[in-house]
Amino acid sequence: MSESLPVRTPRLVLRPFAAGDLDAFAAYRADPAVAAYQSWDAGYSRADAERFLAEQERLALGAPGEWVQVAIADARDDALLGDCACRILAHEPRTAEVGITLAPASQGRGVAREAVSALLGVLFGELGMHRVIAYADDRNRAVQHLLGGLGFRLEGRHVEADWFKGHWTTLRLYALLAREHAR
Repeated sequence: MSESLPVRTPRLVLRPFAAGDLDAFAAYRADPAVAAYQSWDAGYSRADAERFLAEQERLALGAPGEWVQVAIADARDDALLGDCACRILAHEPRTAEVGITLAPASQGRGVAREAVSALLGVLFGELGMHRVIAYADDRNRAVQHLLGGLGFRLEGRHVEADWFKGHWTTLRLYALLAREHAR
């Protein structure tokens, strides 16, 4: 997947997915609260997880184009806590977009902040990104708080610009430049 993985933090390991992650991955993706702001539905199955993780094996962090999922595991026992998503924009190869998904039991404990911070270190450091962006549903206050706390700047609101799960939603665009991250 990438020479930059695994990445270790005090509590976490960001790494490629492993076969042992399958059940935990399928379980948190099937949770309606987790799926609410994500591109998949709560009916996410083990077969969906198997297909998705098989597709991920051929992708490399830092290659432009497709979304790459990076597993977030507990540094003590390697239990899967969630994942970070990253996509290098094909039309703007020094710009990356990031996202995060956590199992419900991992939420509210600073895991997202630690994981995204570690991913930003790889993106701005090893991969030489100039800019990292993230979109947040206007209703998703937790992600807005996370991005603001990591130094992302709110660049705009796209009012009712996204037809998502049966209704128009408003998206917030956040961005962080390499020079801002270095401060």
